[in-house]
Amino acid sequence: MAVNDLQSRLARRLRWQKQAHVSEKQDVVLAKWLPALRTWQAERLAASFAHFMDDARKQPAATFFLSDLYGDADFMKRDEEAAKILPKMSRLLPDNLLTAAVDAIELSVLSHAIDMRMARELHKSGRKPASLDAALYQKAYRSVGLRRLRRRQIDLVMDVGSRLDAVVQKHGIAKLLSASRLPARMLGLQHLQSFLERGFDAFNHLGGADEFLDEIHRQETCIADRLAAGNADPFTPPFS
Repeated sequence: MAVNDLQSRLARRLRWQKQAHVSEKQDVVLAKWLPALRTWQAERLAASFAHFMDDARKQPAATFFLSDLYGDADFMKRDEEAAKILPKMSRLLPDNLLTAAVDAIELSVLSHAIDMRMARELHKSGRKPASLDAALYQKAYRSVGLRRLRRRQIDLVMDVGSRLDAVVQKHGIAKLLSASRLPARMLGLQHLQSFLERGFDAFNHLGGADEFLDEIHRQETCIADRLAAGNADPFTPPFS
């Protein structure tokens, strides 16, 4: 994808993200429920990824996914940095690496939008955020729907992983990332630089991502289908 197209795509996502952050700060319901929802989802994902953590080869990639793609952190600084530096980085870094960053940003924006819908739906239950459990989560999930967008979430995770896997096959990328570290810090772009380095290191350690990505896709797609169908035990393996 041309850098101009990436910039345009990124700018649209960031405009929505900024508006969402303003709404979140002004909305009592969101301020009440979003932290609890994000914490619960992060804990669920950590439990679902536990088997990856026992595999020395997959553990770094799993940690990267949990912290940088699925995490409950605020990625706004990283995302704003990407918008500022994308044209300059396009002269140094391959398209796959830049597109992986933009895919990750789109994922965070999309997840934020869905979480806001979920938070408002959870509020309708009349319960307190501390009481959030699998049954209440599933009820809200089914009420909110948005299956196409939830599939898009999974697809974006796969896209980021696939692009990072392609990047690590290219000779000299590690040196390019290392060489850009000091300029990035001087320009105030350390959050984006750190994200790119963590992703590269994790997938370089993985040594081939097909099996890892296929397992995540199968697991998360199965969980999404179970949640939508009202399965009594959506998060327990096996997944098929």
